[in-house]
Amino acid sequence: MTSFFNWIGKKSLDFIEEFGEVMILLARIFKFSPKLIKSRKLLLYQMEHIGVNSLPLVIIIASFTGAVAAWQAAYQLQGLAPLSFLGAATSRAIITELGPVLTAIVIAGRVGASIAAELGSMNVTEQIDALKTMGISPIRYLAMPRFFAALIMMPILVVIANSIAVFGAYIISDYFLGISANVFFDSVRRFFLISDFFFGIIKGTLFGSVTALIGCHIGFKTEGGAEGVGNSTIRSFVLTSALILILDYILWSLLF
Repeated sequence: MTSFFNWIGKKSLDFIEEFGEVMILLARIFKFSPKLIKSRKLLLYQMEHIGVNSLPLVIIIASFTGAVAAWQAAYQLQGLAPLSFLGAATSRAIITELGPVLTAIVIAGRVGASIAAELGSMNVTEQIDALKTMGISPIRYLAMPRFFAALIMMPILVVIANSIAVFGAYIISDYFLGISANVFFDSVRRFFLISDFFFGIIKGTLFGSVTALIGCHIGFKTEGGAEGVGNSTIRSFVLTSALILILDYILWSLLF
């Protein structure tokens, strides 16, 4: 029993210590934010990597998300409400929940793990130490562009994913469920709330910043050669995905 409580105490202290390290990293990133304009080339490169290069995957995921949402909503509405409400049911679910969360998890796997692997490889090969030797801050040169690129591009990706997903839901509704475009989009229009749109944007912004922040933190702490880089990649994706779902619940609790 004593060893169990010792284990709980150690894990609690490790969590508090790592949370403090993440907050310190975030503070140091914002400390260098006034120099973001001077680092615009690095920022634009990361925006392309995080945003533009992720578009094909986001479009595929969003298309099938909308299709599945339409089938599921039609199943749920059977015997409860007419299918004319299908547009409202799918669009609100997509804009407030499915679009932001699924896009964030996809980006966590593609971008967050990539950041951890890239920075981890630089750390174990002492490239980060070389930057420090030359008087270049790794936070400014490596972490800041990635953080703000994710902060900027994630809301854009969420808007694109939402649009594609709603269109995917319409395709299923029209061709398989017999709901015309007028009925589907009239339902969307009548029940659409601008607060739902901004709620999705807030989620995307927060999820994007968390993805980049966790990836940078784990990358900077990587050690142990190739095996350590692999472990950091896995840990970044697992931790980021868990945090996305936890933050999603917290946001629902606070805003609704």
